Amino acid sequence: MANNNTRIGTQARKVMVVADPTRESASALQYALSHAVLEQDELILLHLENPSSWRNTISTFLKMPSLGSSTTASLDLGGGATATGEGEVDFLEEMKNACRVSQPKMRLRVLRVDMDDKDKASTILLHSKNEGVDVIVIGQKRTFSSALLGYKKSGGGSMKGAKMLDTVEYLIQNSQCICVGVQRKGQSGGYVLNTKTHRNFWLLA
Repeated sequence: MANNNTRIGTQARKVMVVADPTRESASALQYALSHAVLEQDELILLHLENPSSWRNTISTFLKMPSLGSSTTASLDLGGGATATGEGEVDFLEEMKNACRVSQPKMRLRVLRVDMDDKDKASTILLHSKNEGVDVIVIGQKRTFSSALLGYKKSGGGSMKGAKMLDTVEYLIQNSQCICVGVQRKGQSGGYVLNTKTHRNFWLLA
């Protein structure tokens, strides 16, 4: 599925990875570097500024598995990660370093966005459209409820009326471009991918 949906042709494309300090986001970046981008593409790391969520995810990110693989750089957070004046781990710098090592010729850009009371899904959709993105890659944490709700289609242009539909599933169903939800299955177990046309697609690492 990765070859069919995310690597068609040789024309340069824009691939957006939703970047935050979580294991799921690290897995999404690892998948993108290994399977979704080529050296002529542009990779955009989209980070949604939401200070209240950082405090809850920093400890998770510090325990995050390495991004290292045969095609990606190692993301060492066991003491090598830097922090800002507020004590926040500069995970974006670590992600940028991984991108540069994996795809040194690829164009790389970080886009920091203030959510401004908008919901996460609507903000991602807005900026993916504004940037002319071809593929959105986002980490997905599967739960029993989201697995069931993933098949529910919602109407309208926002999450209102579809609060039970999680962010990734909403993006998959409503994005104008391809959206790939990525679940990492262990260090060498590959990925489970979800798009609008493929559900629970298994891809070896």
